[in-house]
Amino acid sequence: MPVFEKLMETAERKGAGFLTLLDPGEHGRANLVECAEQAEQGGADALLIGGSLIFSDLMEAIIREIKQRVTLPIVIFPGGSGQVCRGADAILFTSLLSGRNPEYLVGEQVKGAPLVREYGLEAIPTAYLLIESGVRTSVEYLSHTHPIPRHKPDIVKAHALAAQYLGMKMVYLEAGSGAIHSIPEQIISATAAYVPLPIICGGGIRQPEEARAKVEAGASFIVIGNRFEEQNHLPLFAEFADAIHVGPRANADQSFQRAE
Repeated sequence: MPVFEKLMETAERKGAGFLTLLDPGEHGRANLVECAEQAEQGGADALLIGGSLIFSDLMEAIIREIKQRVTLPIVIFPGGSGQVCRGADAILFTSLLSGRNPEYLVGEQVKGAPLVREYGLEAIPTAYLLIESGVRTSVEYLSHTHPIPRHKPDIVKAHALAAQYLGMKMVYLEAGSGAIHSIPEQIISATAAYVPLPIICGGGIRQPEEARAKVEAGASFIVIGNRFEEQNHLPLFAEFADAIHVGPRANADQSFQRAE
C-alpha cells in the first residue's frame, strides 16, 4: 500500500495520525535511533525526518540505521533539495505556498524532482504554510519569507484552497521549531471546513491535551518533534498517542473523498 494511502487509512481508523519528527541536525545518531524505537513502541504512526541544516549523506545513513530497528514508514520532510536521499519510503514534496520566495515555491522542487524519481521515492505533494508563532523560526529566516498572521484564518483558507486547485494532497500548517504559540484551533477548524485536504499540524505542541485540541479542531495529523528531546521519553510518546488517537472519524468514508 502506498504511504499516502496508509496514512489516510490510519487517520480515518484512529481519528488522526501521530507523526514523530526527527531532526538529524539537532541530535546525535544514537539518540535519533533510540527515539525512533520509542516512537514505534509508544504508538506513533510514522516518522518524519528532516531539518533546516542537514545534507543527504547524513540523512541516508541515519535512515538506513533506523530502518534496521523500526517498521514505521519513514517520510522525508525536506528543508531543501539537498535532503532528498535514498532509503525512505516517501517524501513530503512541499512547496512553501505561504511565502513568495520563488526558490522555495518551485526552485528547490525542480532541483529535487529528478532525485525523487531516481531514488524511487513516493512523492506526496504538500502545501507548506508557515503560521506566525510568536518567534522568528529557522524556516522563516532561512527561506526569507514571512509567516501568515495567526489571527488571519481567511488568508490561510485562501492558500489552502490554492493548494487544492494546484492538485496537492495535503496541507501542512507549521508554527515552526521552537514556536512559542502552536497553530490556533480557529485556523485549523476554518481550514478543515473550507477545503477537503487532510491537514498536518506541527510546531509548538508541548502537551498531549494541546494535541487533542488540534485533532478536535480538524487536524488529520499531529507532528511532535522537539518535545521528545529528553531521554527515557517512552511514557510521553504513549500519552501523545492516546491524546491524538481519538477514535474513528465520523463519516470516515466521505472524509477525504474529494481530495483523492
